[in-house]
Amino acid sequence: MIGPALVLSVIVGMFHVSAYVFIRGRAGARVPLLVVAAILGAWAGDTVGGRMAIDPLRIGEFHLLSASFVAWLGIGLVAVLAVLVPEGRGGPERQPVSTVVRRTSAVSANPVEAATSPGIETEPGTTR
Repeated sequence: MIGPALVLSVIVGMFHVSAYVFIRGRAGARVPLLVVAAILGAWAGDTVGGRMAIDPLRIGEFHLLSASFVAWLGIGLVAVLAVLVPEGRGGPERQPVSTVVRRTSAVSANPVEAATSPGIETEPGTTR
């Protein structure tokens, strides 16, 4: 059976993640990790608050202040890890394409020759 602490932890965790996304403006693909970290943090915070018995703000037996504090610690941990871990690059490395536009000789009076020579050259070692 699911206890009330887990249900309240989900509510508190979702509330704090929503507040974080509202304050930050966006979270991208980190939202599922933020939700999990906040819910587990709120659940752990309730347990720690129950052991220490110092939480002045409670909902029944749920220690709201300590649950909120540890939920924000979980959100902060995910935010810090998102900054420290480099983004994964999907697929093979792509080489940058570089072209150089150079002026060639004066425009030819012959229209056939002008159409075949557009005046764009590529850098040495690259293909057009």
